Amino acid sequence: MHMEHVPNARSVGKAAIVLLEQCAGFIESIPEPVYTADATTIRGGTIGKHVRHALDHFAAALGGTANPAPIDYDHRARNVPMETERASALATIRAIQAQIGALDEAAMASPVRIRVMLASDGSEAVLPSTLVRELAFATHHAIHHNAMMKTIAAEFGLEVGDQFGKAPSTLNFEASNR
Repeated sequence: MHMEHVPNARSVGKAAIVLLEQCAGFIESIPEPVYTADATTIRGGTIGKHVRHALDHFAAALGGTANPAPIDYDHRARNVPMETERASALATIRAIQAQIGALDEAAMASPVRIRVMLASDGSEAVLPSTLVRELAFATHHAIHHNAMMKTIAAEFGLEVGDQFGKAPSTLNFEASNR
């Protein structure tokens, strides 16, 4: 599955960096107590937990080329500082952005394997992919968690920009129907 040239690799990397920048701006805009407050609309969730979950996917994807083991999105560390400390989350975002920014087309085209859990009984599959595909997945996945974070923020009376947490396809559709 190795590709010599991935024409959209830089676009995928840029989209990931921009999305992470939006997340950082959101984190900076909310009060610390709201970052860690338990939501009632999304039970068991906090903004910090959703940030950690989204960033875990980027970190797993980025670790996929350096590690011969498959990328594993389903087994993650929980109760880590970025769940409760905005500064830790922001530092993690900056580190991930730097890693993505340092990737060239060859690195983006690198073959990786992913392990996915198929059912609650723990059955799994290992599938081939590329780093650029997995970064596109992590970016798309994070958009949906941004939407959940926006919902939690609204529960605490905070207004968040209309574009935050919306998929590019939705924004494109909305723009074309004005």
